[in-house]
Amino acid sequence: MNKLKVAVIGAGAMGKSHARVYSDMRNVELAAICDKDVKSAAETAKKYSTKPFTDYREIDEGIGAVSVCVPTRIHKEVSLFFINKGISVIVEKPIASSISEAKELIKAAKENNVKLMVGHVERFNPVVAEIKKKIEKNELGRIYSISSFRFSPFPHRVIDVGVTIDLAVHDIDIITFLNRAKIKRIYAETGQRIHASHEDILNAIIKFDNDVAGVISTNWLTPKKVRELCVVGENGMLVAKYLTQDLYFYKNEFAEKGFDYSKGIASVVEGDMIKIKISNKEPLLAELEEFAGCIAQDRMPAVTGEDGLKALEISFKILDSAKNNKVVYL
Repeated sequence: MNKLKVAVIGAGAMGKSHARVYSDMRNVELAAICDKDVKSAAETAKKYSTKPFTDYREIDEGIGAVSVCVPTRIHKEVSLFFINKGISVIVEKPIASSISEAKELIKAAKENNVKLMVGHVERFNPVVAEIKKKIEKNELGRIYSISSFRFSPFPHRVIDVGVTIDLAVHDIDIITFLNRAKIKRIYAETGQRIHASHEDILNAIIKFDNDVAGVISTNWLTPKKVRELCVVGENGMLVAKYLTQDLYFYKNEFAEKGFDYSKGIASVVEGDMIKIKISNKEPLLAELEEFAGCIAQDRMPAVTGEDGLKALEISFKILDSAKNNKVVYL
């Protein structure tokens, strides 16, 4: 079977990670790495035995796919160039810097019959996949809330967007992925403490029409990196730690005592804590395997352009709520 030839555009931290993963994939050939910084492009290309470029428009290696790992402000420009050449694209989140740009990419991908995937990598974390299975099997009973906590030290690499678009977009995607319901309203508070031009702390509540509450707390102000997800339901609580891929279930002991579920939970009693066995896997590897697989099998990617657009739209609604100190109704 012929290998899929890919190029990575952008040799920053994320681009280097894409190059590393591609270089180890058996069905993929890393054909090019591009960065406007000559030294960075050359060093990365040498490390992964591929060709360096400083202008993505000069890549002519017969590639069938690209990873776009450049700053958000030029996601559309770079992605659109390759899409219009009939080359499939995975673009790092967020899909673009505006709703109109995201829609333009989606439209172009359809017109050129290529795959457009968005790098919402947390979808591919094994703990998220396991939580999704348990929700679909109704193991938690009725879901009450899904809360996400994502804290980091200040990232000097991010200058063109704030913490909502850069970080919280992950949590927006995961919460809407786990709870496939229409959003009724959003309320958010943001703050700007260190960042020169954008918000660096966010707390938001998303209320769905199935009465589930999505809670997002994220910032760039915490000395310790935290990535956690908490899902509370009738039968207990699931707590996931993204970084270590640990998943715990805290039982509601009362729910196990053979009562009629149609009448609803009548009480909550602390029960056993169970650590759920997870088969660990690097989320980026799973994501890029999915990208290569959807091209080879000519199917829709697991995270579509429309998924990326939805997360971006909700991000802007959150920012609107915070800016205008109001509840935003959808």
